[in-house]
Amino acid sequence: MAKITAEMVKALRELSGAGVMECKRALEETDGDIETATALLRERGQAAAAKRAGREANEGLVASYIHTGGKIGVLIEINCETDFVARTAEFQRLVRELAMQVAGLRPVYPTIESIPAEVLEAKRAELAASDTAAGKPEVIRAQIVEGQLKKWFTEVVLLEQPFRDQDRSVGELVTEAIAKTGENIKVRRFVRFELGD
Repeated sequence: MAKITAEMVKALRELSGAGVMECKRALEETDGDIETATALLRERGQAAAAKRAGREANEGLVASYIHTGGKIGVLIEINCETDFVARTAEFQRLVRELAMQVAGLRPVYPTIESIPAEVLEAKRAELAASDTAAGKPEVIRAQIVEGQLKKWFTEVVLLEQPFRDQDRSVGELVTEAIAKTGENIKVRRFVRFELGD
């Protein structure tokens, strides 16, 4: 068993944002392996976020972001459970990063669930009729359509988009924030304005 030092706990805490005791326990469970402990904390954060998913989130912030040059602007509403969390610097940073994501990558919908059923069915039909899927056996065509639909989600759904140049999605960023704050966080809605559009 590796000796868990304060420096190791501090390093893991900076990487994960988890509490001191959570970091210490994770390091003890992984025999001092920081990478494995980070993954373990991420899994626990996702489990905690899943538990909180049904809780009401009626507080939060409506924020604006105007991109340099004043040609692109975003209004975004992010909800949490209490105004205490809404006032924290960490929550406000999350809101700003999500607004910048909307400005840069132009998502249309906050979540997959927010896509209207008729839009989703029309996209499915379009993909099924495409050259890639046409003429293939039904089972393979269904797999092709689902794969292309997932790719389309990463273009038009905010929570499915990759976050900046990182190996995580915006949804994973929000899940990490839920784990850190201990509250449910939801991207309620956003509007993106572009000059001349």
